[in-house]
Amino acid sequence: MHKRLKPVLLFVCAIVAIAPATASAQQTLNFSLGVFTPRGEDARVAGDVLTANRNFLFFEIDDFTSASIGAEWLVPLGEYFEAGAGIGFARRTVDSVYTDFTEDNGAEVAQELRLRQVPFAFTVRALPLGQRNALQPYVGVGLGVINWRYAESGDFIDFNNNMEIFRGSFVGTGTATGPIVLGGVRFGGETLSVGGEIRYHAAEGDLNSDFAGSKIDLGGWTYNFTFGVRFGR
Repeated sequence: MHKRLKPVLLFVCAIVAIAPATASAQQTLNFSLGVFTPRGEDARVAGDVLTANRNFLFFEIDDFTSASIGAEWLVPLGEYFEAGAGIGFARRTVDSVYTDFTEDNGAEVAQELRLRQVPFAFTVRALPLGQRNALQPYVGVGLGVINWRYAESGDFIDFNNNMEIFRGSFVGTGTATGPIVLGGVRFGGETLSVGGEIRYHAAEGDLNSDFAGSKIDLGGWTYNFTFGVRFGR
């Protein structure tokens, strides 16, 4: 595990360890619907496959902006803190073509690029106005564990074999970890809550030599509308 993740993981584990002591307090099953936006080209990790692909394929990094959904269980830790564990899902397919090459008949050499992310999030939040206030702004940190799949399929040019065009499909999968930072505000009642949240996560996956880059940058921002159902006292 990367050194920068150890303090976050230890903090989250310590909070989760004491969560059972507050299990009788009011808990929330939180649902989210939002938009995931990937990190810009100038901020992506070295060796990122999307950045490398843009040297010869026509698409934009922003094309990977996608809808996201999620669910999270929130448990109070006293009046001003709470712990959360959740899961999300985002997927996007982007059409691309070679920028400087076409087939002999003038047709584009086209392929699809697809990125899927299923993040598991373990977070701790601070609520400066407390759990009982109707208006509840919060900030938080945590650890993300992201199951991901990146695929390229369609027609490709073999630059090492007389520019031969062939059909193919290349897939990379894995699990990556990284920090999460979030902030938001919600309006809470006895049984329901609604709000908005901004969440940032950073992580990167490893790809094999079939791809133009050795990494896939999974980081980005998620802008969520949240809806919660509350249980307990």
